[in-house]
Amino acid sequence: MKAEAASACPATSDITPAVLAIGQPEFARTLIATLRRVAGVGHCMVFSFAGERSARCLLDIGNIPVGAELGAAYSDHFHFADPNRDAIFRKQAIGRPIVLPTFTRRMYGDKYRKIFFEDSGIVDKLAAAVWVGQTCFYVNFYRTTSQGRFASDEVERLRTVAPAVSAAVARHFQHELVSPDDPDRTLEALFASGAPFARLTGRERAVCLRIVSGLSSEAISADLGISPHSTLTYRKRAYEKLGICSQNELFAIVLRLLAARSMN
Repeated sequence: MKAEAASACPATSDITPAVLAIGQPEFARTLIATLRRVAGVGHCMVFSFAGERSARCLLDIGNIPVGAELGAAYSDHFHFADPNRDAIFRKQAIGRPIVLPTFTRRMYGDKYRKIFFEDSGIVDKLAAAVWVGQTCFYVNFYRTTSQGRFASDEVERLRTVAPAVSAAVARHFQHELVSPDDPDRTLEALFASGAPFARLTGRERAVCLRIVSGLSSEAISADLGISPHSTLTYRKRAYEKLGICSQNELFAIVLRLLAARSMN
């Protein structure tokens, strides 16, 4: 039954470019380009919460001209009026990225609705969040009037990749763990000691490590000296043991663990 569930999972779009840009100056540009390709996102904003009374805008990129003003207004006091706050703080201890509920405009107060929807031209929004220690990274995906609302297939794709995207954002804004001279050492240590990966065999860990490092199935096969069929088999077994069905979910696990370690 488990194998059937894994094979039934919808295909996910590749967010590898954004993951590989973590810690780099081009991260924001790569992130929005990836989101546009994957799900037609027009604008992305990221806020952090450090306690219930403190919010900060970390990222504002895309096609909303007044994005900077919206970020400042939200961080100043409008975050108190965000209906997502309850879900964000209620799930602080959940320990993994969460995709947040979608609210209709009437669920927002008049001032909030006017500033963040009507005046800014926003017509649709999805959001995700991830807690790392006592800090929450709140990622918002928008569509504007010129684009129209997200189509149903775009919503599905965005909901699929949102956990990995939010984990990547969290990782980007954490203190760097990886030495520029030896970028694989930390990942290797994580796969060797991280609790979720302890249940994998050596080959399964090796395949997953190379997936996260950005290698294609063909490159993994060549690197490990195994057949493409064996690579796919090890990947399938690893995903089943981890309870996931896509590389985006694998990225989410790794990035969350890396971000958590950077807080220690």
